Amino acid sequence: MGSEGPSVVTVHVTGFKKFHGVPENPTEKIVSNLKSFMEERRLPKNLVLGSCTVLEAAGQGALDTLYKVLQSAIEDREKGSSAQGQVIWVHFGVGCGSTVFALENQAYNEATFGCPDEQGWKPQRIPIVPSDGSISRTRQLPKKY
Repeated sequence: MGSEGPSVVTVHVTGFKKFHGVPENPTEKIVSNLKSFMEERRLPKNLVLGSCTVLEAAGQGALDTLYKVLQSAIEDREKGSSAQGQVIWVHFGVGCGSTVFALENQAYNEATFGCPDEQGWKPQRIPIVPSDGSISRTRQLPKKY
């Protein structure tokens, strides 16, 4: 007792490539440079930077890559090749006109785009994951930060 120490936390990070009207997405730059930045700065002892993945800014176009990243992280945990502690997924997005970082604590199962994505898709009020329920279903994340 008492010798367990803090558990390992693995963080996986995603961001988006360019999108309508934004030729260079700042989240692509952040995610693309994060591993080398953190190698220079050194991570805290029990923090592991897992994957850093840049997704296409397209509803359907991003899914294949996202599913592969998720599956790879699951397989790594099952094989024991990654840390067995807590896992955190962070997605960087861009808030049009925002000058500060914001942390969202609620997710909606809804796709409504103000402009077409990089594949020309412009959904209006449709579920992102149909098997997860209707667009009116919300999930409130616990506020433990």
